[in-house]
Amino acid sequence: MPSVFLNGRTIDRFKKKILAALNDGFSDLHINASPRTVGDRAQEVIEGLFAKGLPVAVGKAIQEKFARRAMADVAFTDTHKNYIVVDVKTHNEDTDFNMPNLTSVERLARFYEDDSNCFAVMIAKYGTKGATPKFNNLIFIPIEHLNWDCLTLGALGWGQIQIANARIININPRQTRKQWMLKLCDALDIFYPREIEKINDRIKRFKDIRAFWEKK
Repeated sequence: MPSVFLNGRTIDRFKKKILAALNDGFSDLHINASPRTVGDRAQEVIEGLFAKGLPVAVGKAIQEKFARRAMADVAFTDTHKNYIVVDVKTHNEDTDFNMPNLTSVERLARFYEDDSNCFAVMIAKYGTKGATPKFNNLIFIPIEHLNWDCLTLGALGWGQIQIANARIININPRQTRKQWMLKLCDALDIFYPREIEKINDRIKRFKDIRAFWEKK
């Protein structure tokens, strides 16, 4: 069953609460802090917010400690017993380009075998015009509401879903999970043959290198 948490007034109120917590949590951080520092601090703030307990209308936070390379930063069960894992990203709107990784295509495919599972993307956008980073926008949606025209695939493992440019986020809340996953399969039908071509080029390259060294 789709999560009601990720739609309507409930999510809007909770997003405002998250933005307020982020800005409070960054009041002592200098404007020149690195993107990594900002990302780590944002994750800490959001983890702390979830640990204090979610609003009743949202659901119940799951007390889990995720490894750095895990699929999620925080997780909760919503009011319909859906299990939602949340990947937290930050984006400095005063930079020209940012291509954040989201998750492995194979890991997501396994996770989505259960209809009650949801992989949500939380993108906290901030500006750097003042003395400290100022968070002014929060995107919080299931990954399947991201249009594929703003996503791409990276060559890591089975393939890594990435946002092509964090400045351009195209959202379609009417897109179903089935539609999105079929588009993922279409993208992989193009991606994998290209990767095979790259591997074949590398094989040929090192055959040439072997021949060069054998003649020495």
